[in-house]
Amino acid sequence: MKPALLVAALLAAVPSVAQAQAYKCAIPANLARPRPDLPSRSEPKRVLPIGGYTLAVTWAPQYCHDHARNASARLECGSGNRFGFTLHGLWPDGVGKEWPQYCTATAILPRQVIRKHLCATPSVQLLQHEWAKHGTCMRTTPADYFARSTGLYAKLRYPDMDTLSRANPTAGGFAAAMAKANPGLPANAIRVTANRQGWLDELWICLDKSFAYERCKPGSGGLPATAALKIWRGSR
Repeated sequence: MKPALLVAALLAAVPSVAQAQAYKCAIPANLARPRPDLPSRSEPKRVLPIGGYTLAVTWAPQYCHDHARNASARLECGSGNRFGFTLHGLWPDGVGKEWPQYCTATAILPRQVIRKHLCATPSVQLLQHEWAKHGTCMRTTPADYFARSTGLYAKLRYPDMDTLSRANPTAGGFAAAMAKANPGLPANAIRVTANRQGWLDELWICLDKSFAYERCKPGSGGLPATAALKIWRGSR
């Protein structure tokens, strides 16, 4: 089948649009305190101009398939919870090849901020990491940083992932289906990533400095549009 016909077939196969985020999310009464997240030799402090942003969302069924035994994944992958796409984070991009990170020292996140955003990013430590590495470079507060990232995440809609997983899409076909589910989000603003075995891992959505969708810059990562993509749907 020609690529254009394959994309059309994929779009026809996904008429149902879903939020596909927290299908079920119960937050425990007692939450673990996150550890400090600090720059290191391999992840140094970089205070650089911001050229745009990336909104990263993770396909939770694949994450849980790969990490279910990890204690840090218990909230997301156990405890009776079930997720579709979760929010990895909002990342400031640089003007050149490098990006700003760990711009200022930061304290442990307030408990109320963690609790408020756990059903979007179901990991206490990941929330701490995202603020320390990325949010501190955006001249904002933890509350405002997570309000911005979860607000962008909450606007996203998704194609019927069960149907799409059976259609053997390409990365470009998946991006087209995602764009169809989100009027105003062009397919060329979506980068699709996969693990080494070709299973869907994350979507990276490109944003300009005003947080509007924009075409992703060449060489900014993700699979080629023609790459085959597999989508893990759990035990279904």
